[in-house]
Amino acid sequence: MTQRLLVIEDEPTLSRLLSYNLTQEGFDVVVEEHGTVGFERASQESFDLILLDVMLPGMNGFQILEKLRSKGITTPIIILTAKNAEEEVVQGLKMGADDYITKPFGVSELLARVSAVMRRASGQPEEVKIKEDQSNVISLGQLEIFPDKYEVRLGGQSINLRPKEFEVLLYLAKKPGVVLTRDDLMNVVWGFDYIGGQRTVDVHVSSLRKKLELDPESVHIDSIRGVGYKLVVNPKKGSHHSI
Repeated sequence: MTQRLLVIEDEPTLSRLLSYNLTQEGFDVVVEEHGTVGFERASQESFDLILLDVMLPGMNGFQILEKLRSKGITTPIIILTAKNAEEEVVQGLKMGADDYITKPFGVSELLARVSAVMRRASGQPEEVKIKEDQSNVISLGQLEIFPDKYEVRLGGQSINLRPKEFEVLLYLAKKPGVVLTRDDLMNVVWGFDYIGGQRTVDVHVSSLRKKLELDPESVHIDSIRGVGYKLVVNPKKGSHHSI
């Protein structure tokens, strides 16, 4: 079945380039140049992936992203952002974007990122790694992780995590107290073929920390400057590792 892609981009030259190259790869491509119209199509129709520009007439890319995620729409989204606009990248990832491409970009990079995001979204090989041996519960202090349910509880309260946040926490929890490099996390959670920067890991860890603040005395994530991260459990709270 042909996969449908929605491109929301108001620059005619770029939108034509995207449409042509993605169509050549066998995708069914829909292009919208106005943010509001693009949002309406994204919320009413089914797509396998959305390429979303940040600067758009009507609704901008962040508004579209926020509204789609608030409506429970989980379609993979790649944001298109200006070169050196790190704040846009960070904001987009925090709001639920799956990846980003900085302009200008080459066709090969575009196709590689689209392929990698869609493969991850479909649960192909790199997703299988993180799901091995997930039938048991991990208990660390007041933190409980239920791998088969993608569920996390802290002090008995459920914590709402995005899929990649959950997988980062799960990998850290499998090796509590052990320093894991950003490359470790990138390879296990996003896959060896992911070509995004390590900033992606930092953004997800930052988001995790805020959600773990519900009981920071029980468990928290430490940064090891220039290396990576480790999950720290307070022994006074008690812990056991059951996986």
